[in-house]
Amino acid sequence: MASKQKLKVDLVIPIFNEADVVEKTHSQVCEVIDSLPHDFKFIYIDDGSNDGTVAALRRIAGADPRISLLQLSRNFGHQAALTAGMDAADGDVVITMDGDGQHPPELIPKMLGLITQGYDIVQTQRIDDGGSISFKKWTSNFFYRLINIISGTQILQGAADFRALSRDALNGLRSMQEYHRFLRGMISWMGYSSVILPYHEPVRIAGKSKYSLGKMIRLASDAIFSFSLAPLYIGLSTGLAFFILAIAQLTYVLILWLTGQTERVVAGWSSLMGILLIASGIIMILLGFIGVYVGYIFQEVKRRPIYLIKGKEIDSRE
Repeated sequence: MASKQKLKVDLVIPIFNEADVVEKTHSQVCEVIDSLPHDFKFIYIDDGSNDGTVAALRRIAGADPRISLLQLSRNFGHQAALTAGMDAADGDVVITMDGDGQHPPELIPKMLGLITQGYDIVQTQRIDDGGSISFKKWTSNFFYRLINIISGTQILQGAADFRALSRDALNGLRSMQEYHRFLRGMISWMGYSSVILPYHEPVRIAGKSKYSLGKMIRLASDAIFSFSLAPLYIGLSTGLAFFILAIAQLTYVLILWLTGQTERVVAGWSSLMGILLIASGIIMILLGFIGVYVGYIFQEVKRRPIYLIKGKEIDSRE
């Protein structure tokens, strides 16, 4: 892309119960993009909000004809909402960002500049401010270390769903229609030319994060079981280790019998029960892992849509 080419840029912004935030976020983004020479369009995705979010979006859409609004039929989750927005995008470049004000719009000119230099993906990375380690930060760091160890795909620690994608990268992502989606891993897996753009995360404008502990666990589960067979190999390796220990125990007892030291063969109820419980636990864990993979396969083969749209309000871009 030529650096001075006028681009069609789609801003994909999923929203869930952000009635107190979305108007301020939109205003902040407009302050940045209105001075840029590109053709911008907003695609807001309401992910089943039950507050005044839709009404707020309609208010700002009345004053800004660049806005398209997609309403999902229920809360499908952040990754599904992002997918819905990217499926609706038709620009040369797509920028995904959250609507809570924690993705600084000041980075948009830099992102577009890097795209025009030939990169297909501009991935932002949150920079640790060096403050105290919260539970969320600690679990996030642990998760990224774990997924990078057990999967064949390296995922940037601190990566956010604030990124720019070229049309080629977007088309590649669209071709991946799996039901359980971890977009950070999927985008990293594609292998298109990418560059990292670090940033310091600002404080939320208002409200609180909608990523509950349960949602974070489900996202981590989707990432681990979608990108790695390591849980199965762990169970298999542990089972093999106990099989070797069982062979060693039998060999030891056999040697005692062959050397006439039968008095040393004492029936140990506690040790026997311990081995049985440990072995049974390993079997149950392994069966659990298999069950999760089978469950994922079951949900994939049903081919249900990733999201359902109950309403569209489209912008007037020609």
